[in-house]
Amino acid sequence: MSGKDKYYNKAKQEGYRARSAYKLKQLDETTGLLGEGRTVVDLGAAPGGWLQVAAERVGEDGTVVGVDRQRIQELEDPEATVAFVRGDITEESTRDDIRETVAETTGQDVEERPVNAVISDMAPNMSGDYDLDHARSVHLARQAFEVATDLLDTGGDLAVKVFDGRDLDDLQADIEEEFEYVRQVRPDASRDSSSELYLVAKHFLTAPVRVGDTVDVEIVDVGEEGDGVAKVEDFTLFVRQGETGDELTVEVTDVKPRYGFAKPVEEN
Repeated sequence: MSGKDKYYNKAKQEGYRARSAYKLKQLDETTGLLGEGRTVVDLGAAPGGWLQVAAERVGEDGTVVGVDRQRIQELEDPEATVAFVRGDITEESTRDDIRETVAETTGQDVEERPVNAVISDMAPNMSGDYDLDHARSVHLARQAFEVATDLLDTGGDLAVKVFDGRDLDDLQADIEEEFEYVRQVRPDASRDSSSELYLVAKHFLTAPVRVGDTVDVEIVDVGEEGDGVAKVEDFTLFVRQGETGDELTVEVTDVKPRYGFAKPVEEN
């Protein structure tokens, strides 16, 4: 039995609306995208296979918002709170509707960044011209990336489908600037002949600094490991060899979602 038949038949037997449900299952098992109580936005959600999996994985304390230009049939007895937005994510009005729906379903203003994961299985209408289809997939991936940077909480995750090709490296590099790391994943459930892959970006960075930045700081405390503690717009930097009261120019060497590391810049 081919891989296509295997997952198609399995979806029918297990009640999933699309074989793509197993792609999300495998992405989650590989990268930990979903989890109990998380809030997830699913872009390009029709017909609802990913919604079904997301609702199962986040459970009764979680929330899933499905977005698509097509109407999505409501899930039967979902385990999570599930809401729908009908519209095109390239339009600002749709993004406004997503923000409003997230706020309504979570009880949190979008300024509080309540979303833990943005997932996208969007793909362009296939033209048969591979370069064109690749470029369109990259465009859709960038749209999903923009939605993610607008909604994600610190440390949140993004998974987005794209077709392999010449613009992939630039796309991945741009996403890497906003996350702790990005990896390429090709789920077993993808068709053997498909060029699709998923960029999974982990741990969204909302820090005001990035690796390589040079900033002036004051050491306000000393941590348990002996590093100086400085603040940049309420973001914590651990500075090697800093002492309380020191005013230093430092270079940022590593950035995590909620803290970073820096070293003093050598004076000439």
